[in-house]
Amino acid sequence: MKTQSILRAGFTLTLLVVAIVLVRMLWLDYMFSPWTRDGRVRAKVVQVATDVSGLVSEVRVKDNQLVRQGDVLFVLDPARFHYAVAQADADLQRAQAQMAQAKAQMTASETSFAMKRAQAARRANLAGDVISDESRQDSASLARQSASSYSADVAAYSAAEALYKAAVVERQTALLNLTRSEVHAPSDGYITNLNLYPGDFATAGVARMALIDSHSFWVYGYFEETKLPHVHVGDQAVVRLISGGKDIQGHVDSLASGIADRDNPTSNGDLLADVNPIFTWVRLAQRVPVRIHLDQIPAGVRLAMGMTRTVTLQPQRSH
Repeated sequence: MKTQSILRAGFTLTLLVVAIVLVRMLWLDYMFSPWTRDGRVRAKVVQVATDVSGLVSEVRVKDNQLVRQGDVLFVLDPARFHYAVAQADADLQRAQAQMAQAKAQMTASETSFAMKRAQAARRANLAGDVISDESRQDSASLARQSASSYSADVAAYSAAEALYKAAVVERQTALLNLTRSEVHAPSDGYITNLNLYPGDFATAGVARMALIDSHSFWVYGYFEETKLPHVHVGDQAVVRLISGGKDIQGHVDSLASGIADRDNPTSNGDLLADVNPIFTWVRLAQRVPVRIHLDQIPAGVRLAMGMTRTVTLQPQRSH
């Protein structure tokens, strides 16, 4: 009877020790193993805007539609841009005519200047009994006047040429604006939260549509600071949806180097630390973002920015 009591006590004690060890292991695993349920799917969000202003005449996409790079998203009324191209064509033709006229005038002036310069040089070499000094001086004066006229015509041609180049640039700009009146998708992706309709006015530089790049999904896992010693760049990661489904394989791409300190904001006045005088006795571990690169997304898995994920890391043995 005494032996049975000892056995029962020993068995109970053994179970208690095993339970304590298991609880301890579970606690250490929960506190320090590199995993978190606080994971968020992220992606590049392209804010689509025009670099010209105009009235929206067509919207060629629907909300949540998948588009390919180069697809037309929306179109501005092209009439004003066609008029600008026509005006630029007219200005270019006028500049061409002015440059041709200035060139002809410069050529004639150059010919006259060469002739009078040669005449003045020839008369300057004649003897005094052949030509009078007055005629020699008159020839030299006419040569100088012709030189001044030629210089002025050269300057006029340079100005006409500059106006022609400016007209060429204006025409190219008008054609570019006409081309940019059609807004194309900068990458493959999904149109989201569409709020643009025909008749709206699009202002240059103001985003009117959001496109989520379908090739840019990654996951931010917010790991507690107690688990960061076990997180290293290159560690394999398993990403699981909260709703279930296939796991996604990935790896640690980078770790954030800082987060905001809410208890120590910078004072606007003298740039000194504004320390919060209130202190709570329960201090939770801070969570630091860890960027997870998704190696391959299984077929049939649809990702959406903002979805919640569980991230479990598999540290490399070398660590």
